[in-house]
Amino acid sequence: MAKKNDYGNESITMLKGADKVRKRPAVIFGSDGLDGCEHSIFEVISNSIDEARSGYGNKIIITHYRDHCIEVEDFGRGCPVDYNSVEKRYNWELVYCELYAGGKYDASADSYEYSLGLNGLGLCATQFASEFMDVEVVRDGFRYSLHFEKGENVGGLAKETSKRKQTGTKTRWRPDLDVFTDIDVSDEYFCDILKRQAVVNPNILFVFRSENENGKFDEQEFIYENGITDYVTEIVGDKALTSIQHWSADRKGRDREDKPEYKVKLDVAVTFSNLVKKIEYYHNSSFLEHGGSPERAVKQAFQSQIDAYLKANNGYNKNESKITYGDIEECLVLVSSSFSTQTSYENQTKKAITNKFVYEAMTDFLKHNIEVYFLENPDEAEKIAKQVLINKRSRENAEKIRQNTRKKLSGTIDLSNMVEKFVDCRTKDTSRREIYIVIAFLVWFS
Repeated sequence: MAKKNDYGNESITMLKGADKVRKRPAVIFGSDGLDGCEHSIFEVISNSIDEARSGYGNKIIITHYRDHCIEVEDFGRGCPVDYNSVEKRYNWELVYCELYAGGKYDASADSYEYSLGLNGLGLCATQFASEFMDVEVVRDGFRYSLHFEKGENVGGLAKETSKRKQTGTKTRWRPDLDVFTDIDVSDEYFCDILKRQAVVNPNILFVFRSENENGKFDEQEFIYENGITDYVTEIVGDKALTSIQHWSADRKGRDREDKPEYKVKLDVAVTFSNLVKKIEYYHNSSFLEHGGSPERAVKQAFQSQIDAYLKANNGYNKNESKITYGDIEECLVLVSSSFSTQTSYENQTKKAITNKFVYEAMTDFLKHNIEVYFLENPDEAEKIAKQVLINKRSRENAEKIRQNTRKKLSGTIDLSNMVEKFVDCRTKDTSRREIYIVIAFLVWFS
């Protein structure tokens, strides 16, 4: 007999404090594995990036220790950690011990107009998911220190006067193996994300320090003076079919008539190549692995404008089918970096955005710039059109070959082809039908 389970009023429980993250890390970080651990690290780095992009500091140092500790130091204003008379609590409690608390909720404020941080979750969640975390803040003539262990503060806030003029925040912690199944983050991960952030945050220097076997540190620096334009130049090298175009614009709009207006910044670097293809999307510095609104805008704008050009210039053969975006993608090198004061991410991992206005604004922006580019550069427009048609016709020919080969190979397994004397005959006249039954006997002789 099945065991009786009582399900009453006392069966409903609630996670409290650090357990909100420690017992369900995937809700915040997308995974309790290495991916989630990596995302928790980026949450701390992103706060320093937001500070630098707002004009406070132009250098961020990230140190990776052999014992899996990470340290992030910026030279911004320093995180406010002292008493908050409005909330009647210390700010360190709000920032490091409360989910959904932070300084980025007011979209009208200029302090973090275009920020990576959005929900007031990341820094607190990373603290909750750490084995320990040490924080040092220099601001307002004081040096503040905090220590946490497994999501709980130990010793409160230490405060002492400081003569150091350079303000900033330094955070050192180790992700907890009680929370994540793996915390062995590779140096390649750090190099990848720091390079990406240098691309979309021009003139901010990212310094990565990795502790080697001798206890010393190997250093790498990442900085792109001209941002995405330098990056596209680096990607395409000497394999470009056309010149590199850089388009930018500012827009204002709403996702719906009754929704508040917000600002959008659009920045795109693009070229074409018959040897290289690469497309990357970023929004508020976050790499959009799954694209979302910017990706849909690029697909719509490029396919629409190149198709219109081909029609206007008799590029298509009679009765020829239209190009697809895939034909364009095969020769497209494009990096998009957009920013908005209000952002709708698909989730906390921020791998795609869904803003309706971003899609509409970027589609119009791209269509206009492509049209002007084609008019002002007819030779390059013709090169692009021809290459896209080559891609299209190659794809169609490959598909025909695949279908024919498939049909041919399928035919070889038909019974009439396997036995030469068999002929595939069919009739509805039952008097003309015959059936052959073949019986095989196997005889053993002893």
